[in-house]
Amino acid sequence: MILDLIIFLSSLLFGSMVFFSAIVMPAVFQSLDKEPAQVLAHRLFPRYYLWCIALSILLTIIAALEFQSLTLLLLIILSGFVYARQYLLNKYNQARAKWLETDSHQDKSRYKSLHRQTVIINMFQMIALLLIAIANGFFYPAVSP
Repeated sequence: MILDLIIFLSSLLFGSMVFFSAIVMPAVFQSLDKEPAQVLAHRLFPRYYLWCIALSILLTIIAALEFQSLTLLLLIILSGFVYARQYLLNKYNQARAKWLETDSHQDKSRYKSLHRQTVIINMFQMIALLLIAIANGFFYPAVSP
């Protein structure tokens, strides 16, 4: 039962991340002009991270009850979301504003570097969540009654 819940929540979190990055954000930038799209994106990202943090906390607590071997990996995933929302997002927004203000190559570089960090963290989290969902199905197969 707990394993099923872990697989479900891992899959839900993974699916949320894919949906946001592959469906929501492209639709925002394709449907709106550049400036309103950027404003909307800057409003959506904190909520996206908050959703991911909430799911990660729940997933980590449930996994810690019975599958302690997953707890460290889930804490790393959770830490990535917290770090991205509480630190990187703010630095990212500041770097973007500074780049738009100065139009300097150095500020653009800083902005792109911070964006790359968020993408790398997200990719690691997505791969880890996918592996958790898949591996648990293989290593802990469902027992038929």
